[in-house]
Amino acid sequence: MNVIELRQYTLRPGQRDLLIDLFDLEFVESQEALGARVVGQFRDEDNPNRFVWIRGFSTMQARREALTAFYVEGEVWKAHGPAANATMLDSSDVLLLRPAGPHSGFPEPASARPPKGAHTLPSSRVVATIYHLDAPADEEFIRFFSDRVAPLMAETAGPPLAGFQTEHAENTFPRLPVRTGENVFVWFSSFADSDHHREHTERLAQSAEWNESVLPELSARLSAPPRHLRLAPTARSQLR
Repeated sequence: MNVIELRQYTLRPGQRDLLIDLFDLEFVESQEALGARVVGQFRDEDNPNRFVWIRGFSTMQARREALTAFYVEGEVWKAHGPAANATMLDSSDVLLLRPAGPHSGFPEPASARPPKGAHTLPSSRVVATIYHLDAPADEEFIRFFSDRVAPLMAETAGPPLAGFQTEHAENTFPRLPVRTGENVFVWFSSFADSDHHREHTERLAQSAEWNESVLPELSARLSAPPRHLRLAPTARSQLR
Protein backbone atom coordinates (compact mmCIF):
# COMPACT_ATOMS: atom_id res chain seq x y z
CA MET A 1 0.00 0.00 0.00
CA ASN A 2 1.52 3.27 -1.12
CA VAL A 3 -1.28 5.54 0.13
CA ILE A 4 -2.78 5.49 3.63
CA GLU A 5 -5.63 7.44 5.21
CA LEU A 6 -5.60 7.85 9.00
CA ARG A 7 -9.22 8.81 9.66
CA GLN A 8 -10.46 10.19 13.01
CA TYR A 9 -14.21 10.71 13.38
CA THR A 10 -15.87 12.70 16.13
CA LEU A 11 -19.21 11.06 16.88
CA ARG A 12 -22.40 12.04 18.60
CA PRO A 13 -22.38 11.00 22.27
CA GLY A 14 -23.23 7.34 22.76
CA GLN A 15 -23.08 6.49 19.03
CA ARG A 16 -19.65 4.85 18.72
CA ASP A 17 -20.71 1.25 19.28
CA LEU A 18 -23.57 1.71 16.83
CA LEU A 19 -21.16 2.91 14.14
CA ILE A 20 -18.65 0.14 14.88
CA ASP A 21 -21.31 -2.56 14.61
CA LEU A 22 -22.44 -1.12 11.27
CA PHE A 23 -18.89 -0.65 10.01
CA ASP A 24 -17.69 -4.13 10.91
CA LEU A 25 -20.75 -5.70 9.32
CA GLU A 26 -21.16 -3.65 6.14
CA PHE A 27 -18.10 -1.53 5.31
CA VAL A 28 -15.11 -3.89 5.34
CA GLU A 29 -15.48 -6.48 2.59
CA SER A 30 -17.57 -4.09 0.49
CA GLN A 31 -14.67 -1.61 0.28
CA GLU A 32 -12.00 -4.23 -0.23
CA ALA A 33 -13.92 -5.71 -3.13
CA LEU A 34 -13.53 -2.35 -4.89
CA GLY A 35 -9.79 -1.92 -4.40
CA ALA A 36 -9.38 -0.39 -0.93
CA ARG A 37 -7.81 -2.18 2.03
CA VAL A 38 -9.33 -1.67 5.46
CA VAL A 39 -6.20 -1.89 7.62
CA GLY A 40 -7.82 -1.46 11.01
CA GLN A 41 -10.63 0.15 12.98
CA PHE A 42 -10.47 1.28 16.60
CA ARG A 43 -11.99 2.89 19.64
CA ASP A 44 -9.91 5.83 20.83
CA GLU A 45 -9.24 5.03 24.48
CA ASP A 46 -8.90 8.71 25.40
CA ASN A 47 -12.13 9.91 23.80
CA PRO A 48 -15.36 7.87 24.04
CA ASN A 49 -16.79 9.76 21.08
CA ARG A 50 -13.93 9.17 18.65
CA PHE A 51 -13.70 6.36 16.11
CA VAL A 52 -10.41 5.88 14.26
CA TRP A 53 -9.75 3.78 11.22
CA ILE A 54 -7.06 3.25 8.59
CA ARG A 55 -7.60 2.61 4.91
CA GLY A 56 -4.99 1.94 2.23
CA PHE A 57 -4.63 1.99 -1.56
CA SER A 58 -1.96 1.06 -4.07
CA THR A 59 -1.85 4.51 -5.73
CA MET A 60 -3.68 7.85 -5.68
CA GLN A 61 -5.41 6.88 -8.93
CA ALA A 62 -6.53 3.59 -7.37
CA ARG A 63 -7.82 5.62 -4.41
CA ARG A 64 -9.96 7.77 -6.70
CA GLU A 65 -11.38 4.74 -8.48
CA ALA A 66 -12.12 2.79 -5.30
CA LEU A 67 -13.75 5.72 -3.51
CA THR A 68 -15.84 6.60 -6.54
CA ALA A 69 -16.99 3.01 -6.85
CA PHE A 70 -17.88 2.83 -3.15
CA TYR A 71 -19.35 6.24 -2.33
CA VAL A 72 -20.83 7.30 -5.68
CA GLU A 73 -21.72 4.10 -7.50
CA GLY A 74 -21.91 1.49 -4.74
CA GLU A 75 -25.10 0.05 -3.36
CA VAL A 76 -23.70 -0.60 0.14
CA TRP A 77 -23.03 3.07 0.88
CA LYS A 78 -26.37 4.07 -0.61
CA ALA A 79 -28.08 1.61 1.71
CA HIS A 80 -26.10 2.19 4.92
CA GLY A 81 -24.30 5.52 4.49
CA PRO A 82 -27.13 7.64 5.92
CA ALA A 83 -27.16 5.58 9.13
CA ALA A 84 -23.38 5.90 9.43
CA ASN A 85 -23.45 9.65 8.80
CA ALA A 86 -26.14 10.07 11.44
CA THR A 87 -23.65 8.96 14.12
CA MET A 88 -21.05 11.59 13.16
CA LEU A 89 -20.39 15.18 14.11
CA ASP A 90 -17.21 15.46 12.03
CA SER A 91 -15.39 13.16 9.62
CA SER A 92 -12.89 15.61 8.12
CA ASP A 93 -9.90 14.87 10.38
CA VAL A 94 -8.01 12.77 7.85
CA LEU A 95 -4.26 12.49 7.30
CA LEU A 96 -3.24 11.37 3.83
CA LEU A 97 0.06 9.49 4.18
CA ARG A 98 2.66 7.48 2.30
CA PRO A 99 5.33 5.09 3.61
CA ALA A 100 8.42 6.91 4.84
CA GLY A 101 10.67 4.33 3.18
CA PRO A 102 10.57 1.26 0.96
CA HIS A 103 10.05 -1.10 3.91
CA SER A 104 8.17 1.11 6.38
CA GLY A 105 4.58 0.26 5.45
CA PHE A 106 2.35 -2.05 7.41
CA PRO A 107 3.49 -5.69 7.39
CA GLU A 108 1.29 -8.36 5.94
CA PRO A 109 -1.38 -9.48 8.45
CA ALA A 110 -0.29 -12.33 10.69
CA SER A 111 -3.74 -13.94 10.54
CA ALA A 112 -7.05 -13.70 8.71
CA ARG A 113 -9.56 -11.07 9.72
CA PRO A 114 -12.24 -12.42 12.09
CA PRO A 115 -15.46 -13.18 10.21
CA LYS A 116 -18.63 -11.13 10.15
CA GLY A 117 -20.50 -11.51 13.40
CA ALA A 118 -17.32 -11.73 15.52
CA HIS A 119 -17.72 -9.91 18.84
CA THR A 120 -14.64 -10.92 20.85
CA LEU A 121 -12.51 -7.84 21.45
CA PRO A 122 -8.74 -8.36 21.31
CA SER A 123 -6.73 -7.34 24.37
CA SER A 124 -4.05 -5.78 22.16
CA ARG A 125 -3.55 -2.04 21.75
CA VAL A 126 -2.24 -0.02 18.82
CA VAL A 127 -0.58 3.34 19.36
CA ALA A 128 -0.22 5.94 16.61
CA THR A 129 2.33 8.65 17.35
CA ILE A 130 2.04 11.83 15.28
CA TYR A 131 5.04 14.14 14.91
CA HIS A 132 4.34 17.59 13.44
CA LEU A 133 7.20 19.04 11.38
CA ASP A 134 7.91 22.44 9.83
CA ALA A 135 8.83 20.82 6.51
CA PRO A 136 8.32 17.44 4.87
CA ALA A 137 10.17 14.59 6.54
CA ASP A 138 13.47 14.41 4.66
CA GLU A 139 16.10 11.69 4.54
CA GLU A 140 17.94 13.21 7.51
CA PHE A 141 14.85 13.12 9.75
CA ILE A 142 13.93 9.60 8.68
CA ARG A 143 17.52 8.47 9.34
CA PHE A 144 17.40 10.13 12.78
CA PHE A 145 14.19 8.29 13.58
CA SER A 146 15.57 4.97 12.31
CA ASP A 147 18.94 5.29 14.04
CA ARG A 148 18.04 7.03 17.31
CA VAL A 149 14.33 6.81 18.09
CA ALA A 150 13.34 3.36 16.82
CA PRO A 151 16.11 1.44 18.67
CA LEU A 152 15.10 3.00 21.99
CA MET A 153 11.47 2.15 21.34
CA ALA A 154 12.52 -1.45 20.67
CA GLU A 155 14.64 -1.52 23.84
CA THR A 156 11.63 -0.43 25.89
CA ALA A 157 9.33 -3.03 24.26
CA GLY A 158 7.55 -0.65 21.90
CA PRO A 159 9.20 -1.20 18.50
CA PRO A 160 7.77 0.73 15.53
CA LEU A 161 5.50 -1.37 13.36
CA ALA A 162 5.28 1.06 10.43
CA GLY A 163 6.14 4.68 9.62
CA PHE A 164 4.53 7.19 7.27
CA GLN A 165 4.84 10.81 6.18
CA THR A 166 2.42 13.29 4.63
CA GLU A 167 1.36 12.56 1.06
CA HIS A 168 1.17 15.98 -0.61
CA ALA A 169 -0.43 14.81 -3.86
CA GLU A 170 -3.69 16.47 -4.82
CA ASN A 171 -6.74 14.89 -3.22
CA THR A 172 -8.09 12.67 -5.98
CA PHE A 173 -11.52 12.38 -4.31
CA PRO A 174 -12.36 15.89 -3.01
CA ARG A 175 -15.78 14.75 -1.85
CA LEU A 176 -13.87 13.41 1.17
CA PRO A 177 -11.61 16.20 2.53
CA VAL A 178 -8.12 15.62 3.93
CA ARG A 179 -5.94 17.86 6.07
CA THR A 180 -3.63 20.07 4.00
CA GLY A 181 -0.89 22.59 4.64
CA GLU A 182 0.92 20.53 7.27
CA ASN A 183 3.72 18.00 7.50
CA VAL A 184 3.59 14.97 9.76
CA PHE A 185 5.53 11.81 10.43
CA VAL A 186 3.31 9.09 11.89
CA TRP A 187 4.49 5.80 13.33
CA PHE A 188 2.57 2.87 14.74
CA SER A 189 3.35 0.33 17.42
CA SER A 190 1.39 -2.61 18.81
CA PHE A 191 1.21 -4.03 22.32
CA ALA A 192 -0.20 -7.25 23.70
CA ASP A 193 -2.44 -5.31 26.09
CA SER A 194 -2.74 -2.06 28.04
CA ASP A 195 -0.35 -3.30 30.73
CA HIS A 196 2.40 -3.87 28.18
CA HIS A 197 1.88 -0.39 26.78
CA ARG A 198 2.08 1.10 30.25
CA GLU A 199 5.28 -0.83 30.94
CA HIS A 200 6.76 0.59 27.73
CA THR A 201 5.94 4.18 28.66
CA GLU A 202 7.36 3.70 32.15
CA ARG A 203 10.60 2.19 30.86
CA LEU A 204 10.95 4.97 28.29
CA ALA A 205 10.38 7.62 30.95
CA GLN A 206 13.18 6.07 33.03
CA SER A 207 15.66 5.89 30.13
CA ALA A 208 18.57 8.30 30.58
CA GLU A 209 19.44 8.10 26.88
CA TRP A 210 15.88 9.04 25.93
CA ASN A 211 15.56 11.92 28.38
CA GLU A 212 19.05 13.37 28.08
CA SER A 213 19.85 12.85 24.41
CA VAL A 214 17.19 11.55 22.04
CA LEU A 215 14.10 13.38 23.31
CA PRO A 216 15.72 16.86 23.34
CA GLU A 217 17.03 16.33 19.81
CA LEU A 218 13.65 15.05 18.65
CA SER A 219 11.75 17.92 20.29
CA ALA A 220 13.99 20.44 18.54
CA ARG A 221 12.89 19.01 15.20
CA LEU A 222 9.15 19.20 15.91
CA SER A 223 6.81 22.15 15.44
CA ALA A 224 4.35 20.94 18.11
CA PRO A 225 4.30 18.37 20.91
CA PRO A 226 3.81 14.78 19.72
CA ARG A 227 0.31 13.38 19.78
CA HIS A 228 -0.33 9.80 20.83
CA LEU A 229 -3.50 7.93 19.84
CA ARG A 230 -4.17 4.95 22.13
CA LEU A 231 -6.34 2.66 20.05
CA ALA A 232 -8.35 -0.41 21.04
CA PRO A 233 -9.05 -2.64 18.00
CA THR A 234 -12.62 -3.60 17.23
CA ALA A 235 -13.55 -7.27 17.02
CA ARG A 236 -12.87 -7.34 13.26
CA SER A 237 -9.84 -5.05 13.03
CA GLN A 238 -7.02 -6.77 11.19
CA LEU A 239 -4.40 -4.45 12.67
CA ARG A 240 -4.27 -5.33 16.35
